[in-house]
Amino acid sequence: MPNPESDDYKFLRIVDATTSINQKVNLIGVVTEAGIPKQSKGTDCCCTIRIVDESNPSSGISVNVFAETFDKLPNVESTGDIIQLSHVVMKLHGSEVNAVFNKRFSAFALYEGSDFSNFVPYQVSSKFHAREQDNKFIADLRKWTITHLPETESNGFFQLNSIKQGIRSNLICKVLHICEVTQGEWMLFVWNGTDAPPLDIHSKLEEELKNPLCLQLEEPPLSRDVLCSFPTVGTVLRLTADRCNARLALQLLKVGRWVQFRNIQFEAREGLWCGILMHSSKFSYLSDDNKVVLEFQREYKKRFKGKWTRMPLSSFPWPPNLTKTEHEHVPLVTLMDIITYPKVLYKYRCVVRVVATLPGEATNFRGPSGIYRLRLTLEDATARIHACLYDKDAEKFFGGYPDDDKMIKLHKVLLGIDENNGKARNPPWIDCCLKSYYVDKSDMWGSRRYGIFDTKFIGLSD
Repeated sequence: MPNPESDDYKFLRIVDATTSINQKVNLIGVVTEAGIPKQSKGTDCCCTIRIVDESNPSSGISVNVFAETFDKLPNVESTGDIIQLSHVVMKLHGSEVNAVFNKRFSAFALYEGSDFSNFVPYQVSSKFHAREQDNKFIADLRKWTITHLPETESNGFFQLNSIKQGIRSNLICKVLHICEVTQGEWMLFVWNGTDAPPLDIHSKLEEELKNPLCLQLEEPPLSRDVLCSFPTVGTVLRLTADRCNARLALQLLKVGRWVQFRNIQFEAREGLWCGILMHSSKFSYLSDDNKVVLEFQREYKKRFKGKWTRMPLSSFPWPPNLTKTEHEHVPLVTLMDIITYPKVLYKYRCVVRVVATLPGEATNFRGPSGIYRLRLTLEDATARIHACLYDKDAEKFFGGYPDDDKMIKLHKVLLGIDENNGKARNPPWIDCCLKSYYVDKSDMWGSRRYGIFDTKFIGLSD
């Protein structure tokens, strides 16, 4: 075994290591971000981390790590933790120099970045050998990070209300849940207390019976227990890997941790937002006392302080005056509040959009007996649900029994159908009352349904 006191065990500064192409070097640095672990094209698992030190505090250097299994890759707990690397090879890739960790002869150890931590690594590779003299380097880096490691910048990261389709962005959020939606395809559920903007709807109303607008992107839907663990205000965003990057091991991210993601693409799927993690996406964990995290949490708590603060942020200061309820002094709730409410039977008031109707044609809202029977698909920033509009409740909503021309016009206003646009719909926000009920007493939760009541559409002039 090599002598630990030999030059072979000295650490190089990053700025010096970048001139040592094709040589084995030892490095010690502060982790600023990591790539999502993935399966390589061969049999290995791999990930990329970026580290900085005093010699290169801004850009640092990337380290590509290869291992036989995911659990043997560096599992960085937080941004600012310290990694010690032995016998990594410096390589030139295009115009960029990076370090390559070879599973056959390289070694690593991860240490907490806190200045008050001990010198025991929380993860080591099989070939790592600890040396007491390395503690000084770790202590010096911990002191350096207090004043030199850059803080997370909020202006470089998007709130959910600023995301746009097809644009790659950065996002700070909390990982709420991870599940496998199909064989080998994983989905993250993330949140930061803000609302994603409402999307135009492109589905065809005449196809709602055979191809209904989905309530969620994942199949099967999440269990009630999981949904009840989610916050009830703010959008829960789905994140997944695109088909080209299916090898990304999203299941290895930690539930309950705040994360800053870089280089995520956002797209609309059936009128719902979905974030796409790319091969080049990076992430780093944030502490709960990070200043940006604390700001998100402060803004989130403000949304519980008044009667109207839970309404969708994009409906402020108030939704268009299209409906009137008989319970105008009842506080507003979100659809996620309704879904997770602990009682099967209850009544609520909320601000929603009607994104689809069944039947799709307004002239078919009444059956052969003349009774109204229709199903509305409602959404707000937190969820989508189906809600029935039946008989007397529908009669009140529509103001009796309008003729076909008026009903068609009402339907178009309700769904945001633009005569000049043909396909896309941008439904307006409406204020309405909902009630939850069951249809099978032996399975009350399984047969729970929702219906609109005590609400009248007033958005059309006679």
